[in-house]
Amino acid sequence: MPEIFNNRSHSASTGDEPISRRDFLASAAVLLAAGLAPMPLFASGDDLFEASFYTRLEDSRVRCGLCPHQCTIPPGGKGICGVRSNIGGTLYSLVYGRPCSIHIDPIEKKPFFHFFPGSSALSLSTVGCNMSCKFCQNWQISQSKPDDISVRFLLPETIVSKAAEQGVRSIAYTYGEPVVFYEYMNDIARIARKAGIFSAVVSNGYYSPEAIKSLCANIDAIKIDLKSFDDSYYRNICGASLAPVLDTLKSIKSTGLWLEIVYLMVPTLNDDPVMIREMARWLVENLGPDVPVHFSRFYPAYRLSNLPPTPVASLEKAWEICREEGIRYVYIGNVTDHRAENTFCHNCGKKIISRRGYSIQAIDMVDGKCLHCKSAIPGLWQEAKP
Repeated sequence: MPEIFNNRSHSASTGDEPISRRDFLASAAVLLAAGLAPMPLFASGDDLFEASFYTRLEDSRVRCGLCPHQCTIPPGGKGICGVRSNIGGTLYSLVYGRPCSIHIDPIEKKPFFHFFPGSSALSLSTVGCNMSCKFCQNWQISQSKPDDISVRFLLPETIVSKAAEQGVRSIAYTYGEPVVFYEYMNDIARIARKAGIFSAVVSNGYYSPEAIKSLCANIDAIKIDLKSFDDSYYRNICGASLAPVLDTLKSIKSTGLWLEIVYLMVPTLNDDPVMIREMARWLVENLGPDVPVHFSRFYPAYRLSNLPPTPVASLEKAWEICREEGIRYVYIGNVTDHRAENTFCHNCGKKIISRRGYSIQAIDMVDGKCLHCKSAIPGLWQEAKP
């Protein structure tokens, strides 16, 4: 599978990195060079794919039920995400089968730390997002529309076949927001499971209850970006709301699906220690102590380029608060060689996974248990099967 984008950022980053808009718009040329000639977005009516989770209304309008926005879309219109369109009273996905970014990544880049550490994932995304985060690292993908680029149609079976050829352990739906290509992701995940390949979703968690319940039946792990524990932050910075994300977290936990959380700490906006403590208590009460929480360092990006990088001391304070409140696995990301990027046994305190950036240095575990005290460590480890 060709590398459509060469994502680069800070060497210690534990999140998916941004691409330049020039590279994004040049992707068609890369595809051509790789022997995958671009084709028009819609070559024929057969290219249209009917969306899931919508209701037909009067006057050929439709209401999309995929996410909490619940967009009412007139004929010829699109939802907030820009990739679901009402054509003649039927809602269609404009991005099914049309990934704009495909790449092989270490799973630690997502970041997943308790999901097959040291393994690789075939990562993919289409354009579009149902949020508009002012700090978005991948805004060139998330805030672009289908008309910005034309790519070759790739069936779900083709994605799974390429993943198998590459020998990856999982397929990751990432970079942009996977909820907007729900149908494509869901079909790939179902086929991948039959092929013995796991599926991991990297998402903002802004799903309707019906959509997240359906998705969880076909995937194996999900990482949710919890943007803040303040609804005004969600509304002013992300164009969304907090409550549906918290509902999504509870729904995921109820399924038994493997879950990790990332909190991008933005200086002066979502770094209040009192709020962090309130969030930590909510997480323990509603999700339990074993869901890993990653505090990620912010770097100036997109529409928040005026702010400085997060002080490391702020990240360490958040780490300390979460540990005090009973969260057993707390990490710090985007900070070079920080002790808190390693995994320590919750029982004996010994280091059981040593990391440096995306690289695994050592794993002191056997059969999912601490090598030192034999305690079971929550997560999905090498012996697991889809």
